[in-house]
Amino acid sequence: MRNIVLAAAAGGASILSPAFAADIDLPGTYKLVVEQRTIVDTGEIVPVTNPLGFISYGNDGRMIVLIVRNPRPKPESAEKITDEQRVDLFRTMTAYAGTYKFDGSTIQHHIDISMNEVWTGTKQTRFVKQEGSRLTYTTPPFPFHTDGKLSVNTLVWEKIK
Repeated sequence: MRNIVLAAAAGGASILSPAFAADIDLPGTYKLVVEQRTIVDTGEIVPVTNPLGFISYGNDGRMIVLIVRNPRPKPESAEKITDEQRVDLFRTMTAYAGTYKFDGSTIQHHIDISMNEVWTGTKQTRFVKQEGSRLTYTTPPFPFHTDGKLSVNTLVWEKIK
């Protein structure tokens, strides 16, 4: 099963031909409409319920993304937030900004600033497939942050502006 998922992730790089690449008008703002991860060793698909997120690409080559995942704690107030709530709020979000390069089949995010300092200064690559106003991003396999299991994430973004 692992080889099937790896092959699918690797094959994502060739989903769009260079002729298709010219059809994608990338700059703009997109809303996250689907998020799921596939555990490489088992093929298990783990959907994210009600994903919330936005990603924006500027004509200047800069991007920014914010994703939050439920359930998220809702502290009573800023003054009464507990350390456990702070950890859970951090654990359920992804946020970073930087520059991007898009070739029509892959996008590279060069991260200048991030909520997770491990990512700052790195390059994150996603394979891209377009379907109408939606872009499907697939990650290369990576150890998932909560359980360390080798996983492939799939995110579907719908252009809103």
